[in-house]
Amino acid sequence: MATTLNRPHTSLEPSADLTDRVQRIRSAGYRIRRNALLMGEVQGQGYIGQALGVADVLATVYTDQLRYRADDPHWPDRDRFLLSIGHYAIALYAALAEAGIIPLEELETYGSDDSRLPMSGMASYTPGMEISGGSLGHGLAVAAGMGLGLRRLGNPARVFNLLSDGELDEGSTWEAALACAHHGLDNVLAIVDVNALQADGPTAGVLRTEPVVDKWRAFGWNALRVDGNDVPALVAAFDELGEHRGSPSVLICDTRIGRGVPLLENRDKAHFMSVADHEWQIARTQLEEGFTA
Repeated sequence: MATTLNRPHTSLEPSADLTDRVQRIRSAGYRIRRNALLMGEVQGQGYIGQALGVADVLATVYTDQLRYRADDPHWPDRDRFLLSIGHYAIALYAALAEAGIIPLEELETYGSDDSRLPMSGMASYTPGMEISGGSLGHGLAVAAGMGLGLRRLGNPARVFNLLSDGELDEGSTWEAALACAHHGLDNVLAIVDVNALQADGPTAGVLRTEPVVDKWRAFGWNALRVDGNDVPALVAAFDELGEHRGSPSVLICDTRIGRGVPLLENRDKAHFMSVADHEWQIARTQLEEGFTA
């Protein structure tokens, strides 16, 4: 039988009031969205809709769940956060700045020449970026290797892997899912961002992946599904999965492209989004009004 590990403590004390946790996460989610808009404006286009959609998930992970040291990104006992979907780097950079791992002012260099923040995530450039993403289907396999290696070292760190519903089209993802379950890697937690859109169109029209939860469970995973823009639901789900032993876990998060900015929620072409110069201030205003309402 596979060996299991005790879980590390979260970044908040276990006794922290749930209301305080949720408010802290919501505030972080707002700042992640705001800073994603800042980076998007630098280029005038990009994967802005995905960043806005997944902001609450990243805020929950980095504010409430992940164990790390901001001043030591290579700390051996850190939890690993793997971004399979490299084009979501704009969202992760905003989360890394929120976590204090990269300087806030560096976000203004996003996608520029000689920047440490390229438009697709590169581990060789960016502090806190564990793997290089881009070509989909690799992240969960790396997570399996990391999880197995950490267990053999007796290291209690966890491995979080954020992947997309479009990434479920890749056979390598399911091979890795089988491997994680076979080895009982309960230190691996996959997070699937289901925003129902990929480069070639709506996910359901490209390659049907539903029923997603049933598929993961059939592969031997402990699976939950939540509204990925509902912070209390995210907190409850992460807490529950953090207590699970004996098999890997996956959290399916249904998110909405452009969440928090109505102007961008309703774009027809939302996978890679162009935003006119005059629209950025509108977007920021809508985001602020929604947060303070």
